[in-house]
Amino acid sequence: MARTVPEICEDGLSYDSMGRIQYHPDFHFNHRKPFTQEELAYLCKFYEVDDSRTMAFALGKTEATIMAKVSDLKKQGLFEYFRMRWDRQYT
Repeated sequence: MARTVPEICEDGLSYDSMGRIQYHPDFHFNHRKPFTQEELAYLCKFYEVDDSRTMAFALGKTEATIMAKVSDLKKQGLFEYFRMRWDRQYT
């Protein structure tokens, strides 16, 4: 599948074909950094409450990275573990 060049919109951001914001250093300050345990717990706790864009802004990662990480955690059976970890730590 050929990659398409992201379109830059009036807001100065570029979006992929699925409408996700592409990497921008002002918003994705944790780009290419590994997730911390606390970030994974936060992601799993609030992913189903907030949308992927909100989570991306909160964690400083791209939407694609957020969605891929959630998918990986679910496949590995760790999504619920990290969700419960947030509950144990903060409630």
